[in-house]
Amino acid sequence: MHDINRHIWRNICLKSILIINIMIMKITALVAEEMVLIELGKRFARRRIDLSVTQADLAGQAGVSKRTVERIEAGASTQLSSLIRIIRVLDLMQGLEGLVPAALPESLEFPKQNGKVRQRASSRKRFGSATEPGPRSGGK
Repeated sequence: MHDINRHIWRNICLKSILIINIMIMKITALVAEEMVLIELGKRFARRRIDLSVTQADLAGQAGVSKRTVERIEAGASTQLSSLIRIIRVLDLMQGLEGLVPAALPESLEFPKQNGKVRQRASSRKRFGSATEPGPRSGGK
């Protein structure tokens, strides 16, 4: 009987860990775009609920349709401008600063480039790697 209880308890613990891992997905370069959209949608919905804001209120404050809010929270893609409006209302703008680092001031770039300011990317280097898809590959 003791072994059965231990087995049941172990299964419950393993299932709980699995549920927690699914609920709190870490977004990495290896996660498919669809999964990232779904996870972001869940996070936006959680933030909205934590702020006690309805989808209709969020839509009104952000200047987007309620359907747009519903689609974002469901993991559908949307226009970047709509997403920024929603991020602003949810008071998450500070997180955008870390999303794409600001470029170095030109005065710090000059020594590296012999006084020339880069105007375009070089085609000699390949973006990403075999394990990390580039922006155009779509991870497929």
